[in-house]
Amino acid sequence: MKARLSLTARLTILFSLSSAVVLLGLGVLIWLAMDSHFADEDYAVLDDNVRLVRKIAAEGPMASLPQRLGQALEHHPGFVAEVRNADGQRVYATHGFDFGPAQAVATAAQRDTFAWEQRGQAYRGLRAVAQVPGAGALRIVVGMDTALHAHFMQAFRKSLAFYTALAALASGLLGWWAARRGLAPLRTMASRARTVTAHKLDERMPVEAVPVEMADLAATLNAMLARLQDDFRRLSEFSSDLAHELRTPITNLMTQTDVVLSQPRDAAKYREVLASNAEELQRLARMVSDMLFLAKMEHGITLPSAEPITLEQEVAALFDFYDALAEDKGVQLRQRGSGRITGDRLMVRRALSNLLSNALRHATAGKPIMVTIVPRAQAGADAVDIVVENEGETIPPEFVPSLFDRFSRADKSRARPESDGTGLGLAITQAIMAAHGGAIAAESIAGRTRFVLTFRARREQDIVRT
Repeated sequence: MKARLSLTARLTILFSLSSAVVLLGLGVLIWLAMDSHFADEDYAVLDDNVRLVRKIAAEGPMASLPQRLGQALEHHPGFVAEVRNADGQRVYATHGFDFGPAQAVATAAQRDTFAWEQRGQAYRGLRAVAQVPGAGALRIVVGMDTALHAHFMQAFRKSLAFYTALAALASGLLGWWAARRGLAPLRTMASRARTVTAHKLDERMPVEAVPVEMADLAATLNAMLARLQDDFRRLSEFSSDLAHELRTPITNLMTQTDVVLSQPRDAAKYREVLASNAEELQRLARMVSDMLFLAKMEHGITLPSAEPITLEQEVAALFDFYDALAEDKGVQLRQRGSGRITGDRLMVRRALSNLLSNALRHATAGKPIMVTIVPRAQAGADAVDIVVENEGETIPPEFVPSLFDRFSRADKSRARPESDGTGLGLAITQAIMAAHGGAIAAESIAGRTRFVLTFRARREQDIVRT
């Protein structure tokens, strides 16, 4: 497996390279500026020498010009000169120096200033024409050896390379130190994260102690840990509740079976025990079926079918189904309002049935159960609310947020009510509402409990199907 560089190493390398490039670029600019400065100085000196030649040529006769130029120019080390008359005849030239390359460069370049190399030496030159009374036009070519400047520039380049490398190394060390210090909060967060286990989910990232660039990451991780802690808590509670819910019917089945098998019984007793066992098995079957339905809804929230649904008709059909039970409990079922939605008919009916069954279980005898259908606008879109309301015992406020958890019971002793409910009805109703893109809410104040189903109006083609 290819080794990966740490973030500190990457930042150090990038910082070192950036510093080296910046320093090298600065050094090149300085080098070019110095070379240009030396060239300007050299050409300024050459220009002074041209003026000197003009002055000497103008001060005496043409015949003595070579002697006078020699006396004036031969005392300048590294300086060379050549003077020709209008006919191209050489009047003066530095002894032992070949001006052929200089003349060729000057002619070809057609410039006043030029540079050339001769015998391994670099020269800068200047070409000029001087009008001398009595001698006519003189062509003057002067040059000077740049060895001194070249030697200085070579030494400067070596120094520049050395100090650039040294500065890049120093920048790398400082960059490593800065990156390590700057990434220290990440290492702190990593050490905190390593302490998080299934039994220790209360650890949080230090939001206030990290830079602002990492504060958002720390806050996001804290929110994730909070969700995990809450989900883990709910999962633990669900596991405990599930074990309790399964243990009770299984214990009943085992106890009754052991008792009836402890000694011979008549056929009527066996039938009685088998009927009781069948009821417990039906309860277990309903619980398993509800659990499978919830698992399917949570892992793929889709609708098997979608069709227009007239809500008042569905409520009336459920009233017919629960009419006998309501009469036994002395409770009246009332309905008002109307509305239409698009969704799965069986799911919507099951959600309403769960709420009606829950209301009948907890309603006070002689008090009505009211189902109200209210079309309304929600965030610029059409929506329909279905309110199921009954009077009965007030649900404690601290318990209301967990009403839709699996096996949720207000009675913490988990005493089974007289009904055969599995404690999954409200959780299933919430899953159905999520599949329809809606929501469910509950409130219980002064003995009046309300459940509100909110369906967002959607077209049939907008519904996702399996």
